[in-house]
Amino acid sequence: MTAALLDSVADAGARLAIAARSVGGTINFDPRAALRRDTAAPLAVPGRQSANGQCRMIETQGGWLAVNLPREDDRLSVPAWTGSDVWGNPWQTITDAARYRSAADLLGQAGLLHLPVAHVGETALRQPMRLRSVARSRRQGPTAVDLSALWAGPFCAGLLADAGIDVTRIESTTRPDPTVRTSPKLDRRINGNKRRVAMAINDPALFALIADTDILITSGRPHALERIGLSPARLLAANPNLIWVAVTAHGWHGQDGIRVGFGDDCAAAGGLVAWSEGCPHFIGDALADPLTGLLAAIYALEALGKENAGLIDASLAQSAAHFAQRIAAA
Repeated sequence: MTAALLDSVADAGARLAIAARSVGGTINFDPRAALRRDTAAPLAVPGRQSANGQCRMIETQGGWLAVNLPREDDRLSVPAWTGSDVWGNPWQTITDAARYRSAADLLGQAGLLHLPVAHVGETALRQPMRLRSVARSRRQGPTAVDLSALWAGPFCAGLLADAGIDVTRIESTTRPDPTVRTSPKLDRRINGNKRRVAMAINDPALFALIADTDILITSGRPHALERIGLSPARLLAANPNLIWVAVTAHGWHGQDGIRVGFGDDCAAAGGLVAWSEGCPHFIGDALADPLTGLLAAIYALEALGKENAGLIDASLAQSAAHFAQRIAAA
């Protein structure tokens, strides 16, 4: 972990505290704790391989790729991705193929197979989406519904809960969040201050809950959410005051919304890496996750304080690029 990154996270924490006060809340923020996953599995020192060992930097003809293979389906897709008929060590297969193929070619094919692969430094910062002004009139304090999973979205919602917002966490009965099992300490830290409700994500009661809340946090891709009836057109029509924090890997719109990504590969996409002897190295553990959760919570609280509503595009890669730019400018 670099001192420059911790300084930037501390600055964001100060902004978070100001945003919390604007809605009548207070929050104590620890930059080091925010970046710690508290995983049950042992972590290694990150380098060309991520701390959890699932993501690696791969040199290609024309650039470096961050290749993440966290799921069994990802590993099984390697022969189809690389065009190899060898079923052995997937990393050796990828390394061999990368010697003769371009980063753009491999990245394009990875997208077709929904593999979490990113070109190091590919993400350029975009201007934030414009929200619209609304007039909220509630007889009670602000509320939020947390539909997200893993780290970034739940961390955002956890910070909102820490700031005094009444957060209801929906525990999916069909696709439970694995964090409870894989990282119980993290689960307690980011979800412990929320009300937990077990519910199927297609339950009509969920739509009624969203229609009466101030903030919604999701972490699904747009097309997956639309399949269960959660689209901006429908939700913002039913609840014009809604602040929807949409956490994705690379963005909500267009082809970006189709891409798959996780904390390590998206950190690399945003350029949040260290360079040594011409090679990119991971820093920290899945950094794009907590950094996105932090920025998303700031944006949500600021929108609430300014009486704004609409969809907040909280991309892991964009968040990594935001902090990489701040570090470079320091």
